[in-house]
Amino acid sequence: MNDVILAARGVRKRFGDTEVLRGIDLEVRAGEVLCIIGPSGSGKSTLLRCFNHLERIDAGRIRVDGELVGYEPHGPSGERLRERRPRDIRRQRERIGMVFQRFHLFPHRTAVQNVMEGPVAVKGLSRAQAERQARELLDRVGLADRADHYPDRLSGGQQQRVAIARALAMQPTLMLFDEPTSALDPELVGEVLGVMRDLARSGMTMIVVTHEMGFAREVADRVLFMDQGAVVEAGHPDEVFTAPRHDRTRAFLSTVL
Repeated sequence: MNDVILAARGVRKRFGDTEVLRGIDLEVRAGEVLCIIGPSGSGKSTLLRCFNHLERIDAGRIRVDGELVGYEPHGPSGERLRERRPRDIRRQRERIGMVFQRFHLFPHRTAVQNVMEGPVAVKGLSRAQAERQARELLDRVGLADRADHYPDRLSGGQQQRVAIARALAMQPTLMLFDEPTSALDPELVGEVLGVMRDLARSGMTMIVVTHEMGFAREVADRVLFMDQGAVVEAGHPDEVFTAPRHDRTRAFLSTVL
């Protein structure tokens, strides 16, 4: 279907002798919010990092907007794959925004300068264009009055909102969030989740690895529960949270709800 933004088929990943992803199949459609939940070590973050080739997969295929991520067909039949050149991988990542647990802001640059960096260095925008866009995005995440502050003058929640604005500055078709509130003090979590709610309402396609069950229940179109590198259950939040089908899902939710 042409509205499928991300499609994963048979995705496997090993770290040494440990298979951390065991044949993941998944589709995400335009405008959909998918929340991935599960215990620590279940493969959630690894799967997310495979979606933009921060981790190399060992088997399977991942496509974003119909294009193979990280690899290209090779050989007479086209069935073999070879890794894409670094510049091609960078081009693909322009379409896939990612927000990490840690903020990874440049400490020697202000908030607006952090947001400007990608559009200037990668997309070739003039500094004036990039600054105008960056200030608009900082306003969107509620930080217009902090645009000229350095990261050490911002709270953790504010830094994470700058990181979200920075990802949005590349105008991605897909946003990935890897437990974006896990490094925040509890009182700062709400401001980041508020920005993410606004993004979801705007129609942004989002995949969110999260331990925030209330957010997943409220915002997600689908919830996917992973355990031991496999998808155990997936469905509408009301189904997964209220009437889970699998014993493992019920056991997990009993510890977090």
